[in-house]
Amino acid sequence: MTKIILNGCNGKMGLAVSRLVAERDDCEIVAGVDLKTDIQREFLVFGNINEVKEGDVIIDFSHPSCLGSLLEYAVTTKTPIVVATTGLSDADIENVKSASKAVPVFFTFNMSLGINLLVELSKTASKVLGDRFDIEIIEKHHNQKIDAPSGTAIMLANAINEVNDGKYVYEYNRQAKREKRDAKEIGIHAIRGGNIVGEHEVIFAGHDEVISLSHSAGSKEVFAAGAVNAAVFISGNKPGLYDMKDLIASI
Repeated sequence: MTKIILNGCNGKMGLAVSRLVAERDDCEIVAGVDLKTDIQREFLVFGNINEVKEGDVIIDFSHPSCLGSLLEYAVTTKTPIVVATTGLSDADIENVKSASKAVPVFFTFNMSLGINLLVELSKTASKVLGDRFDIEIIEKHHNQKIDAPSGTAIMLANAINEVNDGKYVYEYNRQAKREKRDAKEIGIHAIRGGNIVGEHEVIFAGHDEVISLSHSAGSKEVFAAGAVNAAVFISGNKPGLYDMKDLIASI
């Protein structure tokens, strides 16, 4: 039985994780951490991660500002951690990589299995289509999402760039200039509105034909499920940086 410490337990994603864990028999939440300590759950809720005394693995669905203390706790107590919070900076990601030298760290920009399949399909399409197709990425999210573009959109662009020797630059603000599209750019566009959970589309536009690959999330539970699976997967694993490819390979 994997004992989970849930950081951000009283947020929307925390509640989704709790519902999913309650339906499983291979894991349980033994402690929660949240700023809203007045809302107690079926497990104890603490205001600070350092107050937690037991747990096999941490799932973090909170805010980037919490990352530093969580990684410090993980390294000090040798507790594996699933970093599922979005909107991390480059410096945050470097800290994640550094912590993975001491403890198992699971990190991906998107916990959905479907999104990670979209990443692999986009890489394959880019290799097959080559330079003959322009690449554009469109992402849509609810009107409460703070960061733009989404980390998933960046993950898609990075994956495509990875199989193309890093030749692409990312264009976020095309309206600021009046010039033809550069063949070596990937346009990344963010849409915010309503309660859209998350939609991502990768467009390959060529001469007289367009290929579109897309993924749409119907609820936040697809991300919660991925995080719980990741937590069970890395618990007891050796130190290192893990992602969805490692989880899929273990199935």
